[in-house]
Amino acid sequence: MAETERPQIYLVTPPEFDLEVFPDRLASVLDGYDIACIRLALATRDEDRLARAADALREVAHARDVALVIENHVLMVNRLGLDGVHLTDGARSLRKIRIDLGNDAIVGAFCGVTRHEGINAAENGADYVAFGPVGQTPLGDGSRADMELFTWWSEMIEVPVVAEGALTVDLVAALGPVTDFFGLGEEIWREADALAALRALLAPLE
Repeated sequence: MAETERPQIYLVTPPEFDLEVFPDRLASVLDGYDIACIRLALATRDEDRLARAADALREVAHARDVALVIENHVLMVNRLGLDGVHLTDGARSLRKIRIDLGNDAIVGAFCGVTRHEGINAAENGADYVAFGPVGQTPLGDGSRADMELFTWWSEMIEVPVVAEGALTVDLVAALGPVTDFFGLGEEIWREADALAALRALLAPLE
């Protein structure tokens, strides 16, 4: 259970990155810290760009036995040899996608700050449910996934939970006992040394 195990780390790519540079940045983080999974979360809908990015990151991830999932683009999972998909619309399409991809694929769902949406995703076959943002961010309507949500989930629900969005050292310390994964993206990629930023952010877990 989350209460007794140290949370695993789930990296989220930036919404835009340079294919000449980012795979090496990612590799340096994977070589320096134990990472459970990577989410390719490019904002573009350009199929060729997504495919090239997926190919590059898959090579980096799979060489280190790290799973790579893609955000929303279900049809690309099998075609590009990825490990699964991360859905940003909660439970809505989850049951069908679980059938389409089979039981071996990772299917995760982002459920915002809504316990009910998370329960629906878990019941429809999600491998994990993500809640967020947990920290202060100018994006969205200001709602946050609070400590109570993660505490309740860790006590009541078996499906692993991800805490993500505007994480800070204090939030890592507080949420560590009640989450299974920390989803980290811009918190580290905006820094020149992403690995050092990751280590500093996760210092409370050491």
